Parts: sequence; C-alpha cells; structure tokens
Amino acid sequence: MGLFQPDTDIFRNRDALREDYQPEEIVGRDDELQQYISALQPVINGDQPPNVFLYGKAGVGKTACTRYLLSELKTDATEYDIDLTTIRTNCEDLSTSYQVAIQLINELRDPDDQLKPTGYPRRQVNEWLWDELDSIGGTIIIVFDEVDHIEDDSILYQIPRARANGNLTESKVGIIGISNDFKFRESLSSKVQSSLCEKELQFPAYNANELRDILRQRADIAFYDNVVPEGVIAKCAAFGAKDAGDARQSLDLLMEAGDIAVEQGAEEVTETHVDEARASLERSRIVDGVAGLTQQGHLVLYALVMLHEEGETPTRARTIQDRYEIVCERAATDPLVPRRMRDHLNELAMLGIASRVERNKGEVGGRYYEYSLDTSPDLLLEALDETVDMVGVTEAIQKRLNQSY
Repeated sequence: MGLFQPDTDIFRNRDALREDYQPEEIVGRDDELQQYISALQPVINGDQPPNVFLYGKAGVGKTACTRYLLSELKTDATEYDIDLTTIRTNCEDLSTSYQVAIQLINELRDPDDQLKPTGYPRRQVNEWLWDELDSIGGTIIIVFDEVDHIEDDSILYQIPRARANGNLTESKVGIIGISNDFKFRESLSSKVQSSLCEKELQFPAYNANELRDILRQRADIAFYDNVVPEGVIAKCAAFGAKDAGDARQSLDLLMEAGDIAVEQGAEEVTETHVDEARASLERSRIVDGVAGLTQQGHLVLYALVMLHEEGETPTRARTIQDRYEIVCERAATDPLVPRRMRDHLNELAMLGIASRVERNKGEVGGRYYEYSLDTSPDLLLEALDETVDMVGVTEAIQKRLNQSY
C-alpha cells in the first residue's frame, strides 16, 4: 500500500472551498445581484455597455458575483445574437495606465506577438490597444479587478470615451472596476468619476446568517454527507462575521478545520477542530504579515508592542513616534520622519495587526487617529524575534516573554 491514498471519509471535493471556485448559484447577495443585473441590461438590448464600479471589503462577493453574472450574460447574449467578449485583468501588479494597456494588448494578442513591459511611446501603445479592441468587434466588457492599484487614472478615462473620441468604430466597450478601497473613488479625477462610476454598487460585509448559507452551500459539495454538523457551520460563520464579514476567511477556516480532522483521523469535523484551525490560521496570518514588513516596519511594530505591554494604548502617532525613535537608536538605525512612520502604522492597520480609530475632539482637540494592537502580542513577539534580539526588551516585554516560555 502506498504512502498516499484518496480521502474517503471527510473531503469529497475540497476545491469547492477555494477562492477561485465558482458555485452554480450565488447566495447571500440577492439585492446586489438584482442591481448588477439592472446595470448590465443595456448589453442584451444591444446598447453601449455601462461602466460599473463595485466597492466593498475583500471577501464580500464582488468578484464572485461578477464572474457569475458575466457567465450568465454571455450565455444569454448568444441566444439574442449579441456578440459579447469579456476580458478580466487583475491590476494588483499594475500601477500605471501604461502597464495596464500593455497587459490588455498582450492578453488580446497571440503568444508569439507579445509586447515588452517598457520601451514604447505612450501614443503608440494606445493606438495598438484601439486596434486590438476594434479587431474583436461587437460588445466588449473589460473587468479591472483591484482597480485601486492603478495610480494614474488616464486609461479609466480613455477607454469609456474611446468610441466617442473616434478611437473605436467597430467595438462598444464598457468597464467594470472592482475595488476593496472605499475611498478610491474619491481619489479619481472628476472626469473619470463621471464615466467609470456611471453605475455604482456597494457590497456590504456579510452577516452571520449570510455566511452560514454560503458555508452550508459549499460544505454540501466539499464534504461527504453528515461530516459537517450545523454547529461547525455556525461557528465558522460567527468567526467570519465578527472578524470582517469576509466569506473568504470563513471558507478558509472551514477548510483548515477539515484538514485537521483528516490529519487526526476523525469521522467528522468538530467545533474543537474549528478552534484549532482558527489558532493555526491566525498564527500563519501574523507570521506572514510580519515577514512582509521592512526593517523599519518591524521597528514601528515593536514600538507599538512596547506601548501595549505598558498599558499605554490606544495612543496617538506622535507617542508612537517618540518610542519608535528610541527603538531606532537601540538598533543603530536612522528613524523615519513622522509622515513615513505613520505610513507604516497604516500598513499595520491594513494587515489587521493594528487597529486605527479616528477621534474628534472638536475645535479644542481637533481630529486625530489612535492606534492599538489588534492581534496577539505573544505571536507578534515570536514573529519579531530577530528585532527583539537587536534592540533589547523593556521590563514589561520581559514579563511577557517569561510568561510565554
């Protein structure tokens, strides 16, 4: 008998819990789907496709709903003799309109006719893009996922207006922009806002009941019958709703709990497996998040940990700056100016390692942010082991370390 054998007790189709799995039916997003359908209706009428902007936190169904509706739209378009092409581009690694245009051209061209990342005049790149889009003809919908990574918005203005400006004659193009950043729309120029945000849809966080429906739908596909009790589904949903209303987190938690059940040779997934899975995922999230920080980011985080252990948080950035400068002195490193130090604090908040709360003290105190830890200091000190060795510890940190070992 070999070392590896198929699992016949817990998982039937583990991939059904993955982010890229597309369910046959979307649950928990009835209102958003109806609004989305209305926004895309002009396509079936043979009209110019609208420009739609979706925003909401990660894991709230923006991309899943888009994949689902565009698949349905393509099927229906065929029935009504509408020539529809959809193109999806993830902008995570694209920061300029030039890079986006190159990416689109290469997606539309044959593999042996690709452009290099740089070295072409901007005007020429735009002309090539119009040529490629016009050669397709018909109706084209371009999906820009994580559109907020594009730092200049010229392409978000040019594509929607390409037909009106005479750059396209055979194709009608619409854009769907998807963003996790609620404030990205505000950063766009007014002319881009009026075109890209022609139709706006906001996706709120899932509540526990919606997450429970999503998890039950996926669990019925992913696991064998009677392997995942309702209590397990409810617990995973409750954790997801409490953290961020993020379906991705809840699905990851259920998958990890299933993996632990398989590893332990259990007959079903239990709530204890969920607790173990949550601890494991939290550790991985923190370790990966801290590992991705720069040295200066480590020093800023360590300064915040020190203040937390001394009972000095939540606190303002200027207090953290004072402690951070002491930490930098111990590390024989020049400190960053306050503005750059705050950038690192905001990155910690974005990663969920720290929290940032706005305070408004009126005319006397003004408006400012207070920062505090939002995760386990034990795990952070473990992840910051090299930084701790480099700068030393305070008495409060030493007590924490003594308790941990």
